[in-house]
Amino acid sequence: MKKMVLKVTIEDEKRKRKALKVVAEVEGVDSVAVEMKDNKITVIGEADPVSVAGRLRKFGFGNAELLSVGPAKEEKKEEKKDEKKDEKKPETPKVVYVYPPYNNGYSYVSAENPNACTIS
Repeated sequence: MKKMVLKVTIEDEKRKRKALKVVAEVEGVDSVAVEMKDNKITVIGEADPVSVAGRLRKFGFGNAELLSVGPAKEEKKEEKKDEKKDEKKPETPKVVYVYPPYNNGYSYVSAENPNACTIS
């Protein structure tokens, strides 16, 4: 998934709706967000960035300018969540306590069963 940010002059709600409709009709677009304060349109999907900008220019947004194209941040969040889930499941280490020699041997106590003792 790609995240594209385009700069487009949007004066009112009517132009905003038109821009949303024009961009949403491009093949490969998953989501569209318009920020009227910053005059930016954020597009997420597999669509070609040049075709998105070209379509905006064709339908009356002649000043459409492509600002940035990069990977969508949502994918990173999902990957991090999956990694965190894996990290939360640590394997229980098998702890073995070794006591000093007893009659030239060592005694071992397992963490799984602390009441058991092995002398070797």
